[in-house]
Amino acid sequence: MTVVNSSSTPSLFARLIDTGAHQKLLAFASLIILLIGFSIASPNFMQTSNMIAILQATSVNGVLAVAATLVIITGGIDLSVGTLMTFCAVIAGVVLTNLGMPLPIGVLAAIGAGAFCGLCSGTFVAKMKIPPFIATLGMMLILKGLSLVISGTRPIYFNDTPGFDQISRGSLIGDIFPALPIPNGVLILFIVALAAAYILGRTVLGRYTFALGSNEEAVRLSGVNTDFWKMSVYSLAGAICGIAGILIASRLNSAQPALGLGYELEAIAAVVIGGTSLSGGRGTVLGTLIGALIMAVLTNGLRVLSVAQEWQTVVTGAIIILAVYADMVRKKKA
Repeated sequence: MTVVNSSSTPSLFARLIDTGAHQKLLAFASLIILLIGFSIASPNFMQTSNMIAILQATSVNGVLAVAATLVIITGGIDLSVGTLMTFCAVIAGVVLTNLGMPLPIGVLAAIGAGAFCGLCSGTFVAKMKIPPFIATLGMMLILKGLSLVISGTRPIYFNDTPGFDQISRGSLIGDIFPALPIPNGVLILFIVALAAAYILGRTVLGRYTFALGSNEEAVRLSGVNTDFWKMSVYSLAGAICGIAGILIASRLNSAQPALGLGYELEAIAAVVIGGTSLSGGRGTVLGTLIGALIMAVLTNGLRVLSVAQEWQTVVTGAIIILAVYADMVRKKKA
């Protein structure tokens, strides 16, 4: 008879820590607590219109957070996701409004511009060996300047582009089920999230994304072209930022060239809150979505409670610090 040594069998809690599932559970519990707390504090919080506003805000930040997740899993960081989003929105504005091209061409131009800029950032990191923080910081400033130059420092409006505002604000689900007026932006977020989760879990690119973050040198010594795969990840993240640019431009029905700064911080905070390690090698899209919802609920709840904008910024900064500290604690325990 074979005797199993229970002490050598990993406990359920140990398995949860190993997979990072406990972090997603904690994040989800935090989300529920926030929803209950703000509902008690203000009767206006749980109104349908406010819930839709939260989902709308999550759609943009969530897509950016998905892009940031891919890069962070490789052990890198991308500080340019916010300004890249703005740059792609401006590109869409130029193509659709100034050039008068059809709507699909404008959308593809924005996504293509995002992929190209992401490829540039990946090249700086992979080929030129510039630290990701510096490379993407420089790209952030470049894209901020280019957005202002291309737009002439003026917003570009999409009033003459029929259907553009419906990309984010319309509701295909609401047309079928009138009781569920969920915006298209939220639907696009979940499509992007499902695609990213599939790529991470079922493709060669996903396997190398985790491998790069876990031990890039070991991957390189095994004969893998790590530069190619790292550039591919940054390029994919850039394309996703292009989708975020379309969403925010559609939501505002304009491309605002001065917009974008600060979005990268909320995206990174959502990623870390969701359990992705800043040191790379571990992370999930589901956790990132939960983190994005937490950020959106917190910001909206403080606004409903009439908390001053400057204090909302203070709270966001504090959350980022706590999220990074929690990641450090998780790393030590692991």
